[in-house]
Amino acid sequence: MDESKQPEAAPRFFGYPRAVEAPATPYRKKEDANPVFTGVLLLIGAWIVSKIQFLQRTLWANAGFNGLRGLPYLKDYRERWDPTVIPISDCDSFDSNAFDPKSLPKIPENVPGRYRSVADYHELYLSGLITPLAVVESLLPLIRRDVPNSRHSVAFIDSNVEEILKEAKASTQRFKDGTSLGIMDGIPTAIKDETDVAGYRTRSGRKQNDQVFKIAEKSSWPVQTLRNAGSIIIGKLNMHELGADTTNNNPNWGTPRNPHNSQYYTGGSSGGAAYVVAAGLVPFAIGADGGGSIRIPSSFCGIYGLKPSHNRLEDLGSTVTVSGPLAATVSDLEITYRIMVNSDPSDPTCSLFAKPSVKASAHRPKIIGIYKEWFERADPAVLKLCNELVAYYKEKLGYQVVDITIPYVPEGQLAHAFTILSEMAVRARAKPFDPSNWLAGLNPANQVLLAVGAQTPAQDYLLAQQLRNMLMQHLSFLYQKHPGLVIVTPTSPMAGWPIASEGDLKYGITDGNTSIRNMEYVWLANFCGNPAISCPVGYAEPKKGTNRVPVGIMAMGEWGTELELLEWGRECEKWLNEVSSGGRQRPSNWEDVVVNAKGEMVS
Repeated sequence: MDESKQPEAAPRFFGYPRAVEAPATPYRKKEDANPVFTGVLLLIGAWIVSKIQFLQRTLWANAGFNGLRGLPYLKDYRERWDPTVIPISDCDSFDSNAFDPKSLPKIPENVPGRYRSVADYHELYLSGLITPLAVVESLLPLIRRDVPNSRHSVAFIDSNVEEILKEAKASTQRFKDGTSLGIMDGIPTAIKDETDVAGYRTRSGRKQNDQVFKIAEKSSWPVQTLRNAGSIIIGKLNMHELGADTTNNNPNWGTPRNPHNSQYYTGGSSGGAAYVVAAGLVPFAIGADGGGSIRIPSSFCGIYGLKPSHNRLEDLGSTVTVSGPLAATVSDLEITYRIMVNSDPSDPTCSLFAKPSVKASAHRPKIIGIYKEWFERADPAVLKLCNELVAYYKEKLGYQVVDITIPYVPEGQLAHAFTILSEMAVRARAKPFDPSNWLAGLNPANQVLLAVGAQTPAQDYLLAQQLRNMLMQHLSFLYQKHPGLVIVTPTSPMAGWPIASEGDLKYGITDGNTSIRNMEYVWLANFCGNPAISCPVGYAEPKKGTNRVPVGIMAMGEWGTELELLEWGRECEKWLNEVSSGGRQRPSNWEDVVVNAKGEMVS
């Protein structure tokens, strides 16, 4: 490698993959031919599939999950069980209490489609024009399930009203006394139902069962860091049951519809989180991402989403899943990430990560890598918007665009799919509603999905981890060959996912073909542990309904380069707000919480 291309003060790592270029493999993608089950047929099919193992194994093979057998070159790679790569170079730590909100770029007031940001709330609290209590009192009637005609309550599963009001009153008093905790003090947020919050049950979108799901005595570490900074958690958010698909269709708690077009899904599984941010209820929310579950709903709902490096914020006991923020602006995404990234000192893995520097390097190399055969599989409307942005980066921002290849992409997606399904099946077995039938209590779609995923033989699981190692070593080769490289793709190849019928919302749906299509780009960052960011890039004409639907673009970076990805996202944000035709758009059901809070104070 050319030593002159080495970045200055290159970070040191634990677990960094060897840089080995993988053998050239042609891109071959077979058409998926999985059966689609909906409505009553889904109920009947789920019952049959859950009872007959032979049928489960047949569906497993029909999904192509045996497609790793006989792949050339895998025998030359050992298994890689955990994709965690830990940067350990010394960096300046980030003190959220000393953070100056004026250091964040602020979107001008006259920009169309402007959202209320964390900095906006903070300035208004300091001025006394609104208070955290007024904000919370204006929000609660909109989100509570026990309030008639609460128009955003489907995005929430639960809200502890007394605790929310108590925290809002305490924050309001701090501002009155001049003892604010910092920029996050009094900022409303909400947490995906997959993450523990003290005082709430964590159901992961499953049906209510107080015997199985106990009230959490403490919050997960990232949530606690937000609470320590004064953020007010206004509830637990709706999600796709167990995070097992990417629509956020949830017959158990209702399905939040896309704020931009009610005939479309929000995307999942962090669909509730994407909804509340897109609808303006909160400037940021916390989700989790095991197969695009932050980035896909961010793309579908026209907001920003960050999937951090594996195990960066907390150890979730998964080889693919991480926690991360969704936000209305890149600045909100960054400040949320920076606060949550202060690692739990008692966590033996996360505590090893170096603290992020106060500021990302302004001299980072500007290189975009594109695997053309993969990139160009997107729908034409998506491809057009993404190509326009890439041209802008190249022609106006001075980025170099390089051609890259990645081995076994379709096979890698299958390897990721049955790896995560195997993990989900193990966790579902650990908390069964009925010990004699671990599938009982799951919605029909997940009974089919997890029954099939649980049939993965050890032989194939081992092959998947060998392929993970090949992919990680090849990515290491690419990042060392092109320091500063970000691998760019659409977030999803689809311009949203239309709701086929109202009956699908009652019973659920299992459509493996569209699910695999929807996850075509996002899976690689989960399987290999890389950070990735999704940014809105524009809007496409809908197939259903009248309003246009958002489209997202994604950049995946080297392990530990979240701050560099946020800078990349800030450039994308400028494109959307100032350069692209039409600019950013807010959905028709967007709530101006600031105006509502001012009205609350007057009343």
